[in-house]
Amino acid sequence: MKTIEIWNNFNDELYFFILKKVKSTNVANDVFQNTFLKIHKNISTLKEDKKVKAWVFQIARNEITNYFNAESSYRSKVNNSEEISLQEAQFVCCFDKFIDDLPEIYKEVIEMIYIKGYKQKDVAKTLEISLENTKVRIKRAKDILKNRFKDCCKYEFDKQGKLIGESDCSIC
Repeated sequence: MKTIEIWNNFNDELYFFILKKVKSTNVANDVFQNTFLKIHKNISTLKEDKKVKAWVFQIARNEITNYFNAESSYRSKVNNSEEISLQEAQFVCCFDKFIDDLPEIYKEVIEMIYIKGYKQKDVAKTLEISLENTKVRIKRAKDILKNRFKDCCKYEFDKQGKLIGESDCSIC
């Protein structure tokens, strides 16, 4: 498998996964970029193509951990008055709220796939729906999330339909 194939198959899912964990578009972009650099650098170590998703997400989890470890180290050196509070950090991005506000049929699919890491076919089996129905729910949920980002946070879409811009969540 090549890096471009991994990009085409996982970039949206991976970006949202990272964004959910770090709650900042700037940090998510950095972690996302570092993740793909490591993927590209280490693609030759992937022995089985069927395990590519797990491998990719493990690299992302490692990069997220690296970010938080570096951030923790930095914060311990900074005066407490200069630190951003956890409550303030949670308002940097409304992603959790957007997922919580999804209609239940979309929310459960998004959480099972992107947060818990289940495969689509396993979600379909668990929910006793077809794989096609699962895919439709994922697409509709993503459309709702993209629109919420666009409306609330003032993000825009590039030519490939990817979210771009900076967070402005003052009205959420």
